[in-house]
Amino acid sequence: MSAAVRTFSASQEISFSNEMENLGPNDHNIKASAAAAAEEEAEKDHEEDAAAEEDDFKLQPDHKELDLGPQVSLKEQLEKDKDDDSLRRWKEQLLGSVDMSAVGESKEPEVKILSLSISCPGRPDLVLPYPFNSNSKSSSLFTLKEGSRYHLKLCFIVSNNLVSGLKYTNTVWKTGVRVDRTKVMLGTFSPQKEPYTYELEEENTPSGIFVRGSYSARTKIVDDDGKCYLDVSYYFEIQKRWPSS
Repeated sequence: MSAAVRTFSASQEISFSNEMENLGPNDHNIKASAAAAAEEEAEKDHEEDAAAEEDDFKLQPDHKELDLGPQVSLKEQLEKDKDDDSLRRWKEQLLGSVDMSAVGESKEPEVKILSLSISCPGRPDLVLPYPFNSNSKSSSLFTLKEGSRYHLKLCFIVSNNLVSGLKYTNTVWKTGVRVDRTKVMLGTFSPQKEPYTYELEEENTPSGIFVRGSYSARTKIVDDDGKCYLDVSYYFEIQKRWPSS
């Protein structure tokens, strides 16, 4: 997904390579045992990392929250004082273009994720099967070629009410070690029947033997109130070439 992996530290790569080279040809069992221990420790780190991530969007104010009064639906807001032209124009300027057919009685906004896709220059868009069904290392959701340019596209519908401060986060791990964390403020969206399409900034997958392999990732979309509209975990791969199919 967006910013799937950036560049690994060169010093880490050199250190890892040197340690493995120092082992003799008869030390395969040592290598295997070390790798297994590292994998087990990495999985523990992965779980701790994922648990810590839960706190990212929780507001922890050190003061009493301001009481803004009862919340009303967007429909009530728009119909209130509708005979006052100046107030009506002010609301239109504040709220932007609102599709009244997508406005409901509910006070809570609703965001429905329609699709997620990856665009790479010169290749057809890779539309990810949503809802995701990749929850094991043997079932990668997609494969990216090393050194390739790509960007993520989100397609979603907003209904009932304005959704404020929609945020996207993507966290990526390799062998349990977090290698990337991306946060993007998508913005505030008004309800409408037509879906929104949001394209994230273009990214580059890294290159080299050390970046190839399987990755795990977790993608979330939440709003200012902490309401979560997407929370998925999956696996993907970075390989030397694009998959044949």
